[in-house]
Amino acid sequence: MTRTQSAGVRRETAAAGTETETAPVPAAASPRPRPRPRRTGAAALWTLPPIAALALVFLYPLALVVWQSFTPEDGGAHSTAPYATVFAEASFRGALTNTVLLAVGATAGALLLGLVLSLVIAFVPFPGGRALSRFIDLFLAFPSFLITLALLFLYGTVGMANGLWTEVTGAAHGPLNFLHTPWGVLLAEVTYFTPFVMRPLLAAFSQVETGQLEAAASLGARPWRIVRTVILPEALPSLAAGGALVLVLGLNEFGIVLFTGAKDVVTLPMLVYTKALLDGDYTGACVVAVVNIALSVTLYALYRTVTSRTGGRAAPRTGGAHRAGA
Repeated sequence: MTRTQSAGVRRETAAAGTETETAPVPAAASPRPRPRPRRTGAAALWTLPPIAALALVFLYPLALVVWQSFTPEDGGAHSTAPYATVFAEASFRGALTNTVLLAVGATAGALLLGLVLSLVIAFVPFPGGRALSRFIDLFLAFPSFLITLALLFLYGTVGMANGLWTEVTGAAHGPLNFLHTPWGVLLAEVTYFTPFVMRPLLAAFSQVETGQLEAAASLGARPWRIVRTVILPEALPSLAAGGALVLVLGLNEFGIVLFTGAKDVVTLPMLVYTKALLDGDYTGACVVAVVNIALSVTLYALYRTVTSRTGGRAAPRTGGAHRAGA
């Protein structure tokens, strides 16, 4: 074999090896998704006991209340006459106004106070901050009347503040006498409902990256601008959830209004109590109860609709620290 033929054989061998190395490798077939197991009849039967228990404990009594609200006191045919009678009463209109105003005021106060306290606990280091955060969890288990009694011991007509005032000045009565007014009820509700706002806010603040805050501070952003552009956007869903919860709880609050002894403050739950137990008007009480339930369910449905529409649009905020220092 000549030298030229040997060189040609080597070139052909090298070309064949190159084609072998560069030949495309067929991609592995992607695994097929496993079919979801079909729900058998036995699995469906397991859902019947919870549904039956829910219907027996909650839905059936609620249906009885709604049915009774259409039953006149004279035992006639079911109609909407009881609703027309109750809606025409000035006491109902006043109770509805008081309920809405107190619920909105308590929600606004709890949101403002809860936001400030949560910011301090989460981002301002001080001794006992962790213990205070744990106390908030314990505070949620307290009944509402207990908070009202504590406020009465402090700011009531014979409370500690008035007692100290009379001892120092020698006056016959102390200056504080507001717990029996709508302002006293509002103070008690704000005090009781504030931890319901703080708990989700503290959970949201714990997820904020400290690197964003440090970057914003290093870029010259002031504390209020850091809060407005970095912290608050991350906490808005939790703030909305806490506010919606407080609003619904405020519409149905009964113990605080009862234990403050505010006779001139009549809310829808108090009107139900008065009509059912004091006046013996069970149909009227059921009408007011149905209105209260409808108001609460409507507000909750509105909250769910708003959060479902805005939740998908909210994208994760990255680079918020750089925007704060821009």
